[in-house]
Amino acid sequence: MAWCSVLAVANVTADSDELLEALRERTKQGRVRVQLVVPIGGTGPDRAAGEEQLERGMDRIAEAGIEVQGQVVRGDPVEAVHEVWDPATYDEIVVSTLPTGVSKWLRIDVPHRLERLTGAQVQHIETAPPRPQPPVERREPRRERSGLLAPLAALGWGSRRHGH
Repeated sequence: MAWCSVLAVANVTADSDELLEALRERTKQGRVRVQLVVPIGGTGPDRAAGEEQLERGMDRIAEAGIEVQGQVVRGDPVEAVHEVWDPATYDEIVVSTLPTGVSKWLRIDVPHRLERLTGAQVQHIETAPPRPQPPVERREPRRERSGLLAPLAALGWGSRRHGH
């Protein structure tokens, strides 16, 4: 059985269930190698966020038993693919975006532009926006009371929070 080499292009959706499911579906046709490319706009915080997203995406794909490598590439997604595309290396492209109306990539027609640029089959996966992480609630540690009247502390007597 021959290998199929897939270039997967994603940013905030690199670790999404939808992208993972599309890659799993692809393995039903034969063995798959994935090169995950995370395009980023610049350096500094963008680079660090891109590296973290790449790691999360690669971890999920590898946990599914799919061979994966990856890289962060500077530029928009079309520039990133232009930089890494080699028709002798890759058989097809999977582009994962946020939904229409939210996705900047769809506003600039990335899936069709990649198809024209490479001549390869491009599969577009729409992914639900990532859920925001719940805020971390910080509480002051409770001071333990000791002494003869400590059991009465549960009643709130003498508590400054009640204005006494």
